[in-house]
Amino acid sequence: MADSINVEMPQLGETVTEGMVTRWFKAVGEAVERDEPLFEISTDKVDSEVPSPASGVLVEILVHEGETVPVGTPLAVISQPMMGSPSAGSPLVESGPATAPPVVTPQDAVSPDGDAGVVSSTLSLPSFSPPPSPTPPFLTTESSTPITTTTPSPSSSAPTPTPLPTPTPTPLPTPTPSSPPPAGAGASLSGIVTSPIVRRLIAEKGINPSEIRGTGAGGRITRNDVQSHAATAIPPGTTAPPGTRSVVVASGAPAQMKVGVGAAGGAILAESSGTFAGTDEVIPFDNMRRRTAEHMVRSKATSPHTLISLEADYEAVEQVRRSHGGRFRAEEGYTLSYLPFAARAAVEALKEWPRLNASVVGDTLVVHHKIELGIAVDISHEGLIVPVVHQADDLNLRGMARRIHDLATDARTRRLTADDISGGTFSITNAGPFGTFMTVAIINQPQVAILSTDGVSRKPVVVTDSFGAESIAIHSMGILAMSFDHRAVDGAYVAAFLARMAEILAKHDFASEL
Repeated sequence: MADSINVEMPQLGETVTEGMVTRWFKAVGEAVERDEPLFEISTDKVDSEVPSPASGVLVEILVHEGETVPVGTPLAVISQPMMGSPSAGSPLVESGPATAPPVVTPQDAVSPDGDAGVVSSTLSLPSFSPPPSPTPPFLTTESSTPITTTTPSPSSSAPTPTPLPTPTPTPLPTPTPSSPPPAGAGASLSGIVTSPIVRRLIAEKGINPSEIRGTGAGGRITRNDVQSHAATAIPPGTTAPPGTRSVVVASGAPAQMKVGVGAAGGAILAESSGTFAGTDEVIPFDNMRRRTAEHMVRSKATSPHTLISLEADYEAVEQVRRSHGGRFRAEEGYTLSYLPFAARAAVEALKEWPRLNASVVGDTLVVHHKIELGIAVDISHEGLIVPVVHQADDLNLRGMARRIHDLATDARTRRLTADDISGGTFSITNAGPFGTFMTVAIINQPQVAILSTDGVSRKPVVVTDSFGAESIAIHSMGILAMSFDHRAVDGAYVAAFLARMAEILAKHDFASEL
């Protein structure tokens, strides 16, 4: 006997409602240890490896690779041996009379990525030969039962006897030239191992499976392979003008576009209303890109965005970097950039202007008295993630620099935890290393403001000495730009915050914090 434990989709972040299983590290029938990485998920905020909640044997995978499900959905079942039962690393064996090995059909044999036909090595399988069918075997109903047709024979006077009387199925209509079936679909699919879900998706989109490049183990076709191929496939029965193609995107909505072939053989598309240049490429959004798009659109629809910017003098900061930068790099192993200075100045200014460290909830403003500072991190130009410097108001300059560096490293190596990305109250995005002039950022909901720190450059400025005399000097200058929710505060409040932050950058004793 054994106890069973359900493995559920975890909630990685306060606002995360669903996640996609991107990879299973164990197959059905394999032993797993507690806290050993079991699967990987991707959410709108983070990609993370999830450890096993218990030791035992993975007996069932309920959600396969590429599937997105709500938080709390059962993903798999782990069987835990009870006292006197076989160990977790051994195949499960029930006592009792010997029985013949179970017959496992292609629909029952499941692999970690959701494709049928791959079974644990602990199962003994008899040979299986599917009966011939005059129709493509991937055409299935919701129960994955093959669709068959019965064509009356003119020379037959009586139906073939069957064990149980059943009604004669209605013959499927004969394909016409305007809606041809996928050529060779039955023959090509018979040599490709796919799951019932994938077969149904192929049938729904009317794709010839021989044209799909499988990326699963052994060349198996996965759900993502079908969706990617559908982005450049012509749906059956579609009549398009010369030079155009109906492109099915992830949502299933068709769009008429011109089509050509690129140098690498990929589909080259351009909107039919524009000029076909022969250089366009269709790249389906991945999970991170889709979630980012959804959040950005929702943020713009939720908050009345307003921008205020101010030019700040970084000359005092530059002097500290020149004086202490070499020693800092030798001690910490990385460069002392402008970002930790800006983050420290923002934290100090937020203490005086706290309504920017807040969230809008209904018709109320919730002011947070702990500053949880989100720092946007670029992931190899594929997307952004915003890990959080928790209790940022307790850190000095060196502590701030360390925490930002550690979070950025963890984000780019996909080692962030749920705590690292949750609870932010104010965000900073830093495009400065690219030499940008001013960035209009989108607010990270439900926060009310986001600060952009852009490029710092040397330029001539007017300076005043202690006697009031003016002169021209070369200083390091940069723009501070803040997008804010006009429901929460007005422009004067934000302008005062930025002026105070610029004053801190110019006059604060940062050297003492190193």
